[in-house]
Amino acid sequence: MATGTMPEKYDPKFTQHVIDTMGPKTAPRTRQIFTSLIRHLHDFARELELSTEEWLEGVKFINSIGQISNRTRNEAHRMSDIFGLESLVVEINNYHALKADQRPTSHAILGPFWSPDAPFRKNGDSIIMSPHKGQVALMHGQVTDVVTQMPIANAVVDIWEASSNGKYDFQDPDNQVDNNLRGKFRTDGNGYYHLYCLKPTAYSLPTDGPAGQIFQILDRHPMRPAHIHVMVTHEKFHPLVNQIYPDDDQYLETDTVFAVKDDLVVHFDSSKGDNKAELDLEFNIALVPKRDEESTAAARL
Repeated sequence: MATGTMPEKYDPKFTQHVIDTMGPKTAPRTRQIFTSLIRHLHDFARELELSTEEWLEGVKFINSIGQISNRTRNEAHRMSDIFGLESLVVEINNYHALKADQRPTSHAILGPFWSPDAPFRKNGDSIIMSPHKGQVALMHGQVTDVVTQMPIANAVVDIWEASSNGKYDFQDPDNQVDNNLRGKFRTDGNGYYHLYCLKPTAYSLPTDGPAGQIFQILDRHPMRPAHIHVMVTHEKFHPLVNQIYPDDDQYLETDTVFAVKDDLVVHFDSSKGDNKAELDLEFNIALVPKRDEESTAAARL
């Protein structure tokens, strides 16, 4: 009886042939990314032995993500979040090898609701511009250098959050003015900032599009724990993007975009002696300094 190797089930040269069609002008990093992407996509299809019908459903689903997106709705970003991809990319890109006792404030996802148009406000101002049914809180803290523990003056603290109905301003134009619950604040000479905001409210991601289909197919809830978005920037430090969460929220363990970190869970105390707020929130922030060459390059931009 003749012996020999069993023939390959699928063409073993096909994937490499697709990769090799990239031309010599392809940038090295682009080549690396697309080589890996093609290999994983092909291995995914072979492993599952995708049917033509399943492949076509996938194509239609990807098309639907673009079709429902517009200036105020970024469904592709939302899909990235609910599959945990943005949280993973944040973890990869914001790891810093520091001493065990020198941990910067954790990063978390940006999410699709940040706006570059948020106005600068004075320390002590309120970001609450429209009627609400929430609890007003005084949010305050100090921004410091994680290495030296020295305060950072003139850092920009950018804050945004949903209103008490679970909607951001541009999702809710009938009830909220532009830039409601948004504002940028500069830290003072000792690194301090303070402002008035709302204790945040948990809300559901939109379920009327592709993301909703995924929640239904995978038997998942669409809820995000209540959170306040925080972005902190300074030319001499690495930017920080995160979200902070009340410690009494029921969705902390099952956040549908996997963004909760232990040090971002905060406690709202009762306010004492402040007739503008029911609650008090202290949130201190530690930033990672850039290397000298990074700071010089940033100053030139």
